[in-house]
Amino acid sequence: MTSLHESLLLAVGLIAGLDAQLAAIVLRSLAVSGLACLLACALGLLLGAWLAVSRFAGRAALLALLNTLLALPSVVVGLIVYLMLSRSGPLGFLGWLFSFKAMVLAQTLLVLPVVVALTRQLVEDADADHGEALRSMGAGPFWRGLILLWDERHALATAVLTSFGRAISEVGAVMVVGGNIEGFTRVMTTAIALETSKGDLPLALALGLVLLMVVLVLNVLLAVLARWRRRLDGRASSSASPHAWAQAGPR
Repeated sequence: MTSLHESLLLAVGLIAGLDAQLAAIVLRSLAVSGLACLLACALGLLLGAWLAVSRFAGRAALLALLNTLLALPSVVVGLIVYLMLSRSGPLGFLGWLFSFKAMVLAQTLLVLPVVVALTRQLVEDADADHGEALRSMGAGPFWRGLILLWDERHALATAVLTSFGRAISEVGAVMVVGGNIEGFTRVMTTAIALETSKGDLPLALALGLVLLMVVLVLNVLLAVLARWRRRLDGRASSSASPHAWAQAGPR
């Protein structure tokens, strides 16, 4: 067992030297979470926009269920996917259990409620501001949802980054359905748990540092996007003000 100082120095050395094992785990983690985020956003953005502009019986119950799914533990999602993909499960014929595909499926189901909930809130707020004008032009719920979805595309980038952060940092689901198999299904979070239990602190710390850097980059991007959106909103409001129109005047 090495000391914390020695382990930290070795961890930095692994990162600086682009250790092959470390790089493989990091790339696998990014691939699983990136693909899961892409699939969740492809479905979640449309579903969230539909929920924002549609009114139907049972909508309140559906929204309550959606909010409940936001707090669903990742290990429960892993258990559900495990039961679905097991030999006796409805999707057992696929043979995906303990594979890359199983981890992508689990993380997709995990982050899908996040994308849907954030999208619904953003589009519903936009519909409250601009929906009446769109309805007066004859836009039905389908087209109104798509127009508002495009109009809020800059804000929705926050939902995409948030879903990726949720996926890359979870451990329960991928541990259950992936099996943490070395060279095949081992990702950063599961490797950190395993290497810590084995006493291999340098590799665990190196993976932890990389994971922290990924999360830091996501937070910086979120802050930049928020500042950029405020600047765009400020320009739009100033250009639409009576003073700006007066200054423009006839030429």
